[in-house]
Amino acid sequence: MRVMLAEDSTLLREGLLRLLAEEGHRVDAAVGDGDALLAAVAQGPPDVVVVDVRMPPTHTDEGLRAALEIRRRWPDVGVLVLSQYVEKRYATELITADTTGVGYLLKDRVAQVDEFLDALDRVGAGGAAFDPEVVRRLLAHSTHADPLARLTPRERDVLDNMAQGHTNASIAANLHVSQSAVEKHVNAIFDKLDLSHAAGYSRRVLAVLRYLGS
Repeated sequence: MRVMLAEDSTLLREGLLRLLAEEGHRVDAAVGDGDALLAAVAQGPPDVVVVDVRMPPTHTDEGLRAALEIRRRWPDVGVLVLSQYVEKRYATELITADTTGVGYLLKDRVAQVDEFLDALDRVGAGGAAFDPEVVRRLLAHSTHADPLARLTPRERDVLDNMAQGHTNASIAANLHVSQSAVEKHVNAIFDKLDLSHAAGYSRRVLAVLRYLGS
């Protein structure tokens, strides 16, 4: 894949650059702030951008705001946020606007390199990759009524896996149940959350995140 990096830590940026090159990906740009990322994407949009949240000049939410601008101007570009922080307002907007080709990982929870590479591949292929801790923090700060109250414990387990971008097959493996059982749980979730008639893959993540407010 063609990838662009936005990370203000030189050490981490160079480490990611070498890792991606070793895995056969082409890194078209590796920059240290959101404006530089936008300028690089404008020169030639990549398949995926990997972006931190807090970058110069204010070290608050520059990366996420750049990610939202990329999604607005270049909707086919996948966005994988890799950060220590969950910036609630813009994170919610990024995730709920369009769940195809979006991911959000927490740096200190990526225990294996393969986890990052798998998330990158999923986002690049138009899928989703969300750290469950990101989902938990966003849900904890939602002011909406809890739409999950109608779900059974097993449906909640399935929904947790769906929110991380897993397919039915991988959910079945994770929960040690049959794929047909997962499909039944998924359909029940869509029914209970009034998503039965919503078309497309986005239902899988919207089942957890669609109601989150900014």
